[in-house]
Amino acid sequence: MERSIPAEYPLVDWDDEEQLVVLAKNGNHEAARRLLSRYHQFVRIKAISYFLAGGESDDLIQEGYIGLYKAIRDYQPERAASFRSFAELCVTRQIITAIKTASRQKHFPLNSYVSFSYCPAGTDAENWTLADLIPAGRSADPVTQVISSEELGSLTGCLTTLLSPLESKVLRHYLEGMSYESIAARVGHDTKTVDNALQRVKRKVTMHLESRRVV
Repeated sequence: MERSIPAEYPLVDWDDEEQLVVLAKNGNHEAARRLLSRYHQFVRIKAISYFLAGGESDDLIQEGYIGLYKAIRDYQPERAASFRSFAELCVTRQIITAIKTASRQKHFPLNSYVSFSYCPAGTDAENWTLADLIPAGRSADPVTQVISSEELGSLTGCLTTLLSPLESKVLRHYLEGMSYESIAARVGHDTKTVDNALQRVKRKVTMHLESRRVV
């Protein structure tokens, strides 16, 4: 059974996610706002981590928020281990569904889909590595195909060697969630140059994977 809603607003435990979910389901805007704020970074990074030829990351961010809304709407404590696990699953599924739908509508094969994510190599923002890349192709479900540690090491080395300083900076800022305009201002170039740099990165990654028969 869902836990009861506190009778008085001051008694809400804002650190209790399950309590916030109950409140949000019942129209409490502050609870909903706090959940959205708490998962904002996860949704953004998850969405940005998926590239689809012809797709826009902003569209996927919106899809991620739809997935979060569905998680709030459908979460049942007795059926799920935790709201966090359920929310992450709903967000990821919603984004993947959007990718598959877009690939069908635009007649793109699923193997044109590439997922990027990253993790900082330290507290210094200049130190970063490409931590994950998941190409579709040999698996019916592109989400289930995970790159091996050997391939990851090869890819990281490839990007270190092949990416220009500008391409590296543009990719890092993009993965941080910055807009084209913000990236352009940061690197001292216009948005067209930023877009071209990202397209070159995607081509280089694709060529590297094809050379190793990963795609």
